Amino acid sequence: MSLEELRHGLAETLGGLAEARAHHARARRLLEDYRRVVVDAQAQAQPWLPRELDLAVERLDADQARIDGADDLIHRYQSRL
Repeated sequence: MSLEELRHGLAETLGGLAEARAHHARARRLLEDYRRVVVDAQAQAQPWLPRELDLAVERLDADQARIDGADDLIHRYQSRL
């Protein structure tokens, strides 16, 4: 192997190492991004709730409105007595 061939081989090896380093850095950034997304998602997690829960809350709100209406009617009636 000539000195020129050795230099060429070493240059190719260094090029391969630089490419590997770049891939490694990109993989590292992707893993850090993934970690950040997972942590953020857990910190802001919206728990799964059954649809029936929303319906029950709406029903309670409607019932509360009826109770408030009845309370108002009774108070107005009492004030007339």
